[in-house]
Amino acid sequence: MRAKVETVRIGGLAVRLHTAAPAGRVRADLAPTVVLVHGIGMSHRSFGRSQRALAATHRTVSVDLPGFGGVPGAGRALSAAELADLVVAAVRSRGADDLVVVGQSLGTQIAVEAARRHADAVGSVVLVSPVVASDRRSLLLQALDLARDSLVEGPRMNAVLTTDYLRSVRQYVRELAPMLRYRMEDTITEVRQPVLVVRGSLDPIARHGWSAGIAAAAPVGAFVELAGAHHVQERQPVAFARLLGEFRRAQAREGLR
Repeated sequence: MRAKVETVRIGGLAVRLHTAAPAGRVRADLAPTVVLVHGIGMSHRSFGRSQRALAATHRTVSVDLPGFGGVPGAGRALSAAELADLVVAAVRSRGADDLVVVGQSLGTQIAVEAARRHADAVGSVVLVSPVVASDRRSLLLQALDLARDSLVEGPRMNAVLTTDYLRSVRQYVRELAPMLRYRMEDTITEVRQPVLVVRGSLDPIARHGWSAGIAAAAPVGAFVELAGAHHVQERQPVAFARLLGEFRRAQAREGLR
């Protein structure tokens, strides 16, 4: 399944959109649209396998944020709120208004802000490996956890990590401070939409207690573990796609968006 690739400029900042849908219906009226937001240093490639699985049943849009995936950088740090506004505006500019925002790692902060700030467009959020745990907000601890994660990720994901990091160093460094300061344990309490938190059972970055606590703090939250590491959506793409489908069907039964 080949994605349609477009670069959209919002307020002078570029976002690249990779859109894939059932039978290539990237412009069809398929609702909801699943928006995939990568982590710090990464690109749309961190959702490559999971997007293909999801696109069998949903219109999907995987983004490359400014400064990542070869997209021109912002020249400054961008907050989670700014990035959320940017992602939602870019996707809505292509005709999608009913969104499920799926964030991984740093992308979970952006997903939470998208839900808080754009409740008219975002019907639910999926947080894969949420960061940053309240007791691990330091560069040293994050570096140690990242090193541990490299030992349990598969060879393919480690190759994606290495090559994506190398081409995003400047924006990576800029985004570290905002990422470390963000207090998801507080902001998640303001998200009224359904929230699904997904954690890899081997993840040394988004640990069990922290991830389960984020789900518990959400007004409408659920928590699921799958076998895998920090990028569990790529280790278990089919299981992840099924999980998202079940999450959506549960919302429909309960009359939620």
